[in-house]
Amino acid sequence: RVQIMTGQYNFRNYTEFGALHPKEITFGHILKKAGYTTCVVGKWQLAARNEGVGTYPDKAGFDEHCLWQVDRLGSRYWDPLVQENGILREILRGKYGPDVFLDFITGFMERKKNEPFFIYYPMVLTHGPFVPTPDSSEAINLRKSNPKHFKAMVAHMDKIVGKIVQKADELGIRNNTVILFTSDNGTHRAIRTEMQGRTVTGGKGTPTDAGTHVPLIANWLGTSPKGKICDDLIDFSDFLPTLAQVSRAEIPENLTVDGKSFFPQIKGERATPREWVFCHYDPRWGNWKPCRFVRNKRWKLYDDGRLYDLHTDPLEKSPFRDNQNKEIVAVRRRLKRILDRMK
Repeated sequence: RVQIMTGQYNFRNYTEFGALHPKEITFGHILKKAGYTTCVVGKWQLAARNEGVGTYPDKAGFDEHCLWQVDRLGSRYWDPLVQENGILREILRGKYGPDVFLDFITGFMERKKNEPFFIYYPMVLTHGPFVPTPDSSEAINLRKSNPKHFKAMVAHMDKIVGKIVQKADELGIRNNTVILFTSDNGTHRAIRTEMQGRTVTGGKGTPTDAGTHVPLIANWLGTSPKGKICDDLIDFSDFLPTLAQVSRAEIPENLTVDGKSFFPQIKGERATPREWVFCHYDPRWGNWKPCRFVRNKRWKLYDDGRLYDLHTDPLEKSPFRDNQNKEIVAVRRRLKRILDRMK
């Protein structure tokens, strides 16, 4: 969330887990300055517990918020702990967190339908614990997570997205609203999914495609080409410049932005897509090992020298070792130059 909100690679501004530093400029600040009423709903987890390290939503460029885990722990699903515009919501026993967030979003849309607005919705679904949804027939056990509930959680997520889109239709603003949907990482490793005749094991926390290659759906009714699949490389740093271009907002001249706008692709226009994607991975929680890599559509080079052909080895089972091949030598040299720049 630090990268998507600031447009910067994590080596520049990721200080610790669960923290967005107060000095950072976010897409909330930029759109707010451009005249948009800004709102964040869902998961925050960026205030940290060390004074001066984290940021509260009202200081991160958002006029309104309805959030889980701002400055205290609690349930995100049943009997949720929710903060709304600085005040802890009460009497939410028996309520389902994602539905509370949905109600706030649709209410915000209703109130702001006649003016420019921006909603950032980092969903709490489909993160663990895996518990029943309101559409499940089973009894709710908040203390027991079971991957069998994941399918119902995905279905409920889809249902919520559909209701947000439906609200835009009802308000008559759909043709003037850009909707972007993506995921922050691959599926939990306890989840196994059938896809196109094969079983995919979740790779959350890993730097392989199973952990980092996620869906991105862009919709601007009447403008985006319907049903078009774009295979351009895009990463989270690209969202800030894209949103700035969508809203015609100015990015401060002194702000370092690593991202590249994909607004032309949203409109179906010819674009000059990025040739490579860089990742600085140092989550600073759990037992994950830090790593850095750069990749293009086919090749991926880690800072420890491992090179993978992602066309034939997407899960990185065996590093490429043919260093006598001139093409491979050239690929490795080109990618290493990019890695060396990211200090």
